[in-house]
Amino acid sequence: MEKFDVAVIGAGPGGYPAAIRCAQLGKKVAIVEREFLGGTCLNVGCIPTKTLIASAELYQAISNASEMGLKVQGVEADYAAVTARKEQVVGQLTGGVRQLLKANKVTVLSGAAAFIDRKTLAITANDEASEKIHIQADKVIIATGSTSAMPGFIPKDERIVDSRAFLDMTELPTSLTVLGGGYIGCELACMAASFGVKVTIVELLDDVLLLLDKDIRAAVKKHMTEKLGIELMTGEAMSEVAVNDKGVAAKVGESTVESDILLVSVGRRPVTDGLELNNAGIEVNENGFIGVDDRNCTKVAGIYAIGDVNGIMMLAHAATSQGICAADDACGLRPDGNESIIPGVIFTSPEVALAGITEAEAKEKGLDVTTGKYYFRGLGKALASGEIEGFVKLITDSETDQLLGAQVVGPHATDLISEAVLAIRSELTAEELGQTIHAHPTFAEIWMEAAHAVHGKSIHLPPRRR
Repeated sequence: MEKFDVAVIGAGPGGYPAAIRCAQLGKKVAIVEREFLGGTCLNVGCIPTKTLIASAELYQAISNASEMGLKVQGVEADYAAVTARKEQVVGQLTGGVRQLLKANKVTVLSGAAAFIDRKTLAITANDEASEKIHIQADKVIIATGSTSAMPGFIPKDERIVDSRAFLDMTELPTSLTVLGGGYIGCELACMAASFGVKVTIVELLDDVLLLLDKDIRAAVKKHMTEKLGIELMTGEAMSEVAVNDKGVAAKVGESTVESDILLVSVGRRPVTDGLELNNAGIEVNENGFIGVDDRNCTKVAGIYAIGDVNGIMMLAHAATSQGICAADDACGLRPDGNESIIPGVIFTSPEVALAGITEAEAKEKGLDVTTGKYYFRGLGKALASGEIEGFVKLITDSETDQLLGAQVVGPHATDLISEAVLAIRSELTAEELGQTIHAHPTFAEIWMEAAHAVHGKSIHLPPRRR
């Protein structure tokens, strides 16, 4: 039985960075993956989705090139070619992960891991002809991620898909119903609609993308409905789902919705099946997540859980950060704990991003806050680029002026948010951010303008009415 200092179960965006970090710190490391290196994010989640979205955005840009003084004829979307490019991107990145693990001398074991006890794992190889092997490790990091949740009332049929199956399609349907108005459902809805698919989103709650402030949501929905033609049906449950030769039909309140395909995107559940956690003394909560402390330690000494499987923040970059934190702790460095300022990025059309506290959350907590907004249409670079939709918003403490949160809806939102994350994490004030010189003309200037707007001092906004 081979012995390791650290064993990592799962090679996704949390697992493989954890393994590499442990190896950097001089440990003998094994990583066990039962499906593919890079996990859901790289193979059937973030990366393939954003690759398809990039093609959809370019298609839209070319289709609207006349607005920039360009004449383009004969634009046609070849979705099979689009998906082939997606596979090339995924293949290149998974190959990169494999090379990184090899370069750091991490032992890669293909198969499903199960606990024999808290320091012993049984690995059942993907090749059924191979014998089951056992390894021992002083520390174990669980990074098994999550998978799509499927409600019990949804029948099984090839016309009803989750996000993974939808990404595997090489031909888009003529019409699509999306059950679930979260970020995954809205991203895929916008992508499909950009290629001309008739899309309907059904959301049980009162609105889509409820993690965003109301004004940010309104800007996203305006584009989705008016520019992309997406129909939003909120506040009522879907029921009576039936499949026929023409497609999928379902009741939504008193209405009937019909489409070629039903995409179910109602959330994700942690993957712990087959791990035999009880053999290690690990329990899961009522939602199936593994409880951890602020350094991702479980209640069992020497065992950690990172990423989606602990349910703290189900985002790839959060998993990476947690993985490095857990690795440092496993190697005796005693880190301060998980980062608390975690950006959220949503690749809808237009893009959306947020960090820190929202204005709605601040009001719920009884905090006295001041906000500052600035619109992209007021930026020279945005006008020059023909990207004027949307705005940014800063949320500050009214007494101290400290930055508490930020949200963006508009062009390059998912890139722009990083500056706000750094400012919030560094506990800067709006005045300090406003005094920071931003190059002109750039999109990033919008933060400086919004910071000045907190105090009514934005040079490029008319004075506030008194």
